[in-house]
Amino acid sequence: MTEAMHLTQLGRADARPPASPDEAVLETVPFERPPGPPTIVRFACPEFTSLCPVTGQPDFAHLVIDYAPNAKLVESKSLKLFLTSFRNHGSFHETCTVSVGRRIAEATEPLWLRIGGYWYPRGGIPIDVFWQTGAPPEGVFLPDQGVPPYRGRG
Repeated sequence: MTEAMHLTQLGRADARPPASPDEAVLETVPFERPPGPPTIVRFACPEFTSLCPVTGQPDFAHLVIDYAPNAKLVESKSLKLFLTSFRNHGSFHETCTVSVGRRIAEATEPLWLRIGGYWYPRGGIPIDVFWQTGAPPEGVFLPDQGVPPYRGRG
């Protein structure tokens, strides 16, 4: 039986976003690393939402997650459901961004991971949050995250 057969969310029409990030399950699939420099995998979530923990108002961000997988990849449907679980979760920008990065790192045990959270302005101030597990592996191609400083993000 392959590990893909143990997935509980992929291919299931009844898979729904969890009520909170704590209830979310990040599933993984095996990754066979090719020889040479590490592979970089990128996920971009330009419509990430959470709630302000004080006012309950929605907050919006563009998340960019880059990681160098070791033996496991995060399964993308479980990632989507995990990210969606923040829609009704009250947390500050910094905590949301770092929580996403840490959960993916815990699930996949990558060689390296970084996350950029580019938050849209609230009260006239955009907040950008960055976190990574350490220095990037030597020899990797590491593209810019591609999100410009705030001037009306698009």
